[in-house]
Amino acid sequence: MNLQAPSRKSHLDTLAIFILLVLTLFWGWQQVLVKATISLDNIPPITLVAIRMIIASLALIAWCKWRKIPLILWDGNGKVGVLAGILFALEFVFLYLGLQYTSASSLTIFLYTAPFWVAFILHFSHERLRFIQWIGIVAAFLSVVYAFGDEYLKAPHHSKEILGNIFGILAGMLWGLTTVLIRRTQLSNITPHRLLFFQIATSALFLPLVAWLLEEPQNWTLTTFGVGSILIQSIPGAFISYLIWMWMLGKYPATKLSSFVFLTPVFTLIMGSWWLKEVIHVQLLIALLGVGVGIYLVNKK
Repeated sequence: MNLQAPSRKSHLDTLAIFILLVLTLFWGWQQVLVKATISLDNIPPITLVAIRMIIASLALIAWCKWRKIPLILWDGNGKVGVLAGILFALEFVFLYLGLQYTSASSLTIFLYTAPFWVAFILHFSHERLRFIQWIGIVAAFLSVVYAFGDEYLKAPHHSKEILGNIFGILAGMLWGLTTVLIRRTQLSNITPHRLLFFQIATSALFLPLVAWLLEEPQNWTLTTFGVGSILIQSIPGAFISYLIWMWMLGKYPATKLSSFVFLTPVFTLIMGSWWLKEVIHVQLLIALLGVGVGIYLVNKK
């Protein structure tokens, strides 16, 4: 795959759909992995994501040095790149904090309100959505909500669960704002390597400060599971999968990419059911159908 700044396409081709399926499947599993790591190893959440971003940054630097790809250029993109990095870091602050208080499935519903922020803002610029595409986005989102809604409504609404869900909404908003910032600035024209570097390197510097301000405990130890989890979250997660996502943002319409990632919450439930031996309800099957219809409508020419 050529990861230099690509030419734009107006729709998702077969390659894009295949990549998105793999990414969403991996991200759905990763949400469950993060929840398990925080719960089982008792690693402070911001410390965990800070370690993840530091390792991912070092991996990206090493890879680009090996490929002789420059990461630091004085081309005027530094300030907006750092801003994108701060938004990216704050998204993960709320995501990881939220996983302390609510389930991965519930949090993922609210995290994936991000496409609505993207579609709403970009609708008033150069990526206008037709009415049938709006129907597709709404259908996909409502299907995901329905997949979890029955259990969620029956569960007691403890204050911590509500706080976790609010954090999920804030994380989704920040994800959407990051996507819009990239699409509406010169960041959309730089290489995926530099775009990812702005985000994870800024996070690697910013998140330890957040962990210190939150006074997270330092007397924790890692198990073998914790070490493996961090490596998976860092190398395939924050490095490889995000690098591919940056490449996708530069090549395909952001609104169509964002609508497709509605599959991730569904995969999160599947992985949670597989890992935690939870029963897959009929709501999941209905959600899969609704998401498929939504994806079709949003990508319909």
